[in-house]
Amino acid sequence: MTMMPELLTFWRAWDGDSKELFRRLLEAGMQELIDAELTAAIGAAPHERSEARSNQRNGARSRLLSTPAGDVELRIPKVRAGSFFPSLLEPAGGSTRPCGA
Repeated sequence: MTMMPELLTFWRAWDGDSKELFRRLLEAGMQELIDAELTAAIGAAPHERSEARSNQRNGARSRLLSTPAGDVELRIPKVRAGSFFPSLLEPAGGSTRPCGA
């Protein structure tokens, strides 16, 4: 799922709050990276049938990431067999933060 149409609508109606614009761009960009990483890991995009598929998506869980631009809510996909956690984030004892933070 892509958030770009929603961001385009927000940008067109932008009232000058650059912090909120950056927060939304960050949220959309990070979500796109997470979804792309899972697609690469299991060998198929959502709803795609593929011989290379090694697993299946099984919903998502929400994680809140605190940034200087504000809190960003990310959807961390779940898989049917095993587990998945995006490499751009690291578990941090109950909270989620970007790697290298």
